[in-house]
Amino acid sequence: MILRKLKFGFFVMLTAFVSAQSKSLKSNGLNKTKTNASLSVAKKNPDLPVVNENIPLLIPQKKNGKSGFVNQKGRFVIQPEYDLVMFFGEDCNLLNSPNEKVRKFGAKDFATVEKNGITFRINKSGKRVYQYKNGDLGKCTFELQKKQYHAYISKGKYGVVKGSAFETKFDNSHFTIVPSYEYLYILEGDDVSNPMIVATYNNKFGVIDVNNKIVIPFEYSDIKRNYSWKLGKMFEVTKDDKNYYYIDSDNRSY
Repeated sequence: MILRKLKFGFFVMLTAFVSAQSKSLKSNGLNKTKTNASLSVAKKNPDLPVVNENIPLLIPQKKNGKSGFVNQKGRFVIQPEYDLVMFFGEDCNLLNSPNEKVRKFGAKDFATVEKNGITFRINKSGKRVYQYKNGDLGKCTFELQKKQYHAYISKGKYGVVKGSAFETKFDNSHFTIVPSYEYLYILEGDDVSNPMIVATYNNKFGVIDVNNKIVIPFEYSDIKRNYSWKLGKMFEVTKDDKNYYYIDSDNRSY
């Protein structure tokens, strides 16, 4: 299947693929920018109301084993008929396609979906506008951002250090966050100076920032370590280890 071969740069981690990520990993000064473009789209299309200007107008959601897209009020705009869906966003494989006619389908106004082993790009009305072909795929080029912060384990607890090492491992003054968590994972994001950090405390998952401020309270049984924060400024969470859904940085669910 083409979708499994694509190299989307930072978009390569599909929401559905990461659902298989092992739970064995268990052991708000956000950079919010107003999106006037989202507001203008919403005015033109009443099916895409704006509840939160910082998240996508269309959000992947699963129902009865199939995936589609809901608007910010939770109503399905694109019906759940697909086996896999991604956030709307650029596909660098198509943007760099040797076939000039299909490059436009790599734009951020389209999403990649898969049904019955066939991969498509759809528009925000749900119309399939392009079916992937191996010969159309170009090469992605991107620069990896060097992480400023790293999780570090000491005496069985996780903390955060800035940089990759420090002089005296038992000197807590080197820690940005002193080891006190059961688990930490620093998420990919656009702002490497203020990343979001998935953490566990008392066997519950939450999200903190580099100042050790709680962004998402510790009330979830799992938070996926995927690209939903980078792609959509959202976190994919569950309270029962079965039903995953998205929340924004205000802990509002969709």
